[in-house]
Amino acid sequence: MKSIKVTDVGQIKNELNKYRRGRKLEIRQFNQAARLAWLGKVTMMPLDPEDPEVQSFLMYIDFPDGLSARLLNIDDDLVGRIFILDGEQAGYMAEIVEQGVRERAALYEDLDRRDFYFGKFYRPGADEEEVGG
Repeated sequence: MKSIKVTDVGQIKNELNKYRRGRKLEIRQFNQAARLAWLGKVTMMPLDPEDPEVQSFLMYIDFPDGLSARLLNIDDDLVGRIFILDGEQAGYMAEIVEQGVRERAALYEDLDRRDFYFGKFYRPGADEEEVGG
């Protein structure tokens, strides 16, 4: 952990401003986090909701589970941590979270309406051959 001298107020202000701005994830990290965000494994909240000038967000990345844990290649140092993400990337990440929710909900709605039986047991023209045969 980084230590800051308490007597140097200017250095403290500079450090606070760096945190307030947040930081960008590297492309590889952003893509991995975005995959987990699409799956609903990312939680985000504004760093300082009372200050309209602060655009950065706190972002927690949860561990993948089930099939996604086996199939996705996610760096160990990315999951189970909280990041202070800059406003631009945070906005895009929020869009990905929203997109994932919409697309997963559509998949579940389609699954709920799907008729597996009809697709497996009904063959057009099969009844006519049996009747005429």
